[in-house]
Amino acid sequence: MAEQPTAANTTSSPPKLSVLRPEDDLPLLEVAEEEDEEDFSPTDSALGSTGTQSYATSLLSEVRNYKYENGRRYHSYREGQCVLPNDEQEQDREDLLHHVRNLHFSGDLFHAPIPEDVENVFDIGTGTGIWAIDFADTHPNARVIGTDLSPIQPAWVPPNLEFFVDDVEADWTFKRDYFDFIRACDLAGSIADWPKLLRQAYSHMKPGGWLELSDFEMEHFSDDDTLDLAPSLGEWFRLLIEASSRFNRPMKVAADHQRNMIDAGFTDVKEKIYKFPMGPWAKEKRLKEAGRFHREVMVMSLESYALALCTRVLGWSPVEVAVFLASVRNELRDPRVHIYGKFHVVWGRRPVE
Repeated sequence: MAEQPTAANTTSSPPKLSVLRPEDDLPLLEVAEEEDEEDFSPTDSALGSTGTQSYATSLLSEVRNYKYENGRRYHSYREGQCVLPNDEQEQDREDLLHHVRNLHFSGDLFHAPIPEDVENVFDIGTGTGIWAIDFADTHPNARVIGTDLSPIQPAWVPPNLEFFVDDVEADWTFKRDYFDFIRACDLAGSIADWPKLLRQAYSHMKPGGWLELSDFEMEHFSDDDTLDLAPSLGEWFRLLIEASSRFNRPMKVAADHQRNMIDAGFTDVKEKIYKFPMGPWAKEKRLKEAGRFHREVMVMSLESYALALCTRVLGWSPVEVAVFLASVRNELRDPRVHIYGKFHVVWGRRPVE
């Protein structure tokens, strides 16, 4: 894509700020009186740099020369830059998490008030492309672009959707003042310079366009004092925070998105925080179903997030990681534990100049 003239001066009037904090305002999650947890087992085994040009995934065969490490498959383009695997197990986890979010959001694919006739949409770190496919299906007149370090997206997609292998941390080669909506979800731990990313999003977005960021907090919570029953899960989060910071791609970023977006010049910035139960213990039917799926997502996430960081950064052996994760897995499947995660969704608009 050809480079266009530099975007206009981003100076604007002071942004309007809408905050749902303090988080004590979030409603308490009620625990169901009866729980069906026949699958719980307390004896879970522990065994259980190239250029910056974008390429169409169908033409870039060398990026499929994947790297294998500790039994998992990782991307080869910009090798080592992302600690998450890209194998089928990880793809299943990403798609299942997409379903969990659909349950919490009542099927809504976004929070920003974008117009129905939105034209150009960019999904950063598209992963399996499942969100981009759903969006393209429901907005057939929009042009949707998804980029990722791995070409794991399906070949059969809506005609208004394109996938590219690209590094979003490099200088963007898209047109400036081009996108109406840019989405970045689950990028915690993948970005070294968030201010640069937001500056590029601002420059390549039309005035009046919207940016939406969403990530989980690196912590677990409880409303009924069962948090102490999951100490290993708390240690898992602590290790991810420490290792990702040393890796220079921090995972503890969700609570900073709102301030970073405001500092980048976006206006009308709003934030919504959701409680995602980790297990089918919630009283409300919708949350019970979402929690059942989210617990499985968390079980699959344990190795995905910890294996590379603990072995590459913290110096653990794969066996040490497996033994530790077995204890975390037991806590997640313990029906006495009523814990949840907090998911932040933040959206803001580039002002019309």
